[in-house]
Amino acid sequence: MNNTSSAVLLTPEQFEQALRARGSYYHIYHPYHIAMHNGQATREQIQGWVANRFYYQTSIPLKDAAIMANCPDPDTRRKWVQRILDHDGYGSSEGGIEAWLRLGEAVGLDREELLSEKHVLPGVRFAVDAYVNFARRAVWQEAACSSLTELFAPQIHQARLDSWPQHYPWIEAEGYDYFRSRLSQANRDVEHGLQLALEYCNTVEKQQRMLEILQFKLDILWSMLDAMTMAYELNRPPYHSVTQDAVWHTGRLV
Repeated sequence: MNNTSSAVLLTPEQFEQALRARGSYYHIYHPYHIAMHNGQATREQIQGWVANRFYYQTSIPLKDAAIMANCPDPDTRRKWVQRILDHDGYGSSEGGIEAWLRLGEAVGLDREELLSEKHVLPGVRFAVDAYVNFARRAVWQEAACSSLTELFAPQIHQARLDSWPQHYPWIEAEGYDYFRSRLSQANRDVEHGLQLALEYCNTVEKQQRMLEILQFKLDILWSMLDAMTMAYELNRPPYHSVTQDAVWHTGRLV
């Protein structure tokens, strides 16, 4: 637990360093993710990850739209709207959601399976919904800066492009387009989000709260993989002790 009473105001450089230090808890260090990177994941585990992450992907534009709805600054909205377009697509650009659907097909999942959300585990849904609801309710600067896990994202996309084709030759090559597109997009988003954080967090209280918010986002990503570990590695999906059926709810209720 952070103790703001004993904390001191960090310089912008020190605060950025403190934010980046939270990368030690990024979900690339989760055992499930390490197994995927090292080629130790089964086909079911890869498919389960793709299906559950799709719910996260489709929720990102909802999160970003909530931030824009609470943001009174036109300059920020003009920049932030690009995130929605990156995922939903515009003009001749298909967008990240469509690219993720093609990743699903590349790993052997039917497009309709992904769109139905029937594979989304309750733990994943609860974690992602918590993120969207936070964005709806929080001060817009705090909600915007919760996206700063992007600080650690470019390396993860490149690592998948480097390792997955070697480890999983059964995955069709066109499925990797999403990861390629995010290499440049994530760097652009990081620059804007970090600028907002450094400008907004000008008190000890704001700096400490933002570090806690970043940890909240890291908790969400880690908890998603915990749920997948239970279901696809330990073979203990929800209600496993009473039924083999996927009886959990499959739609957005709010």
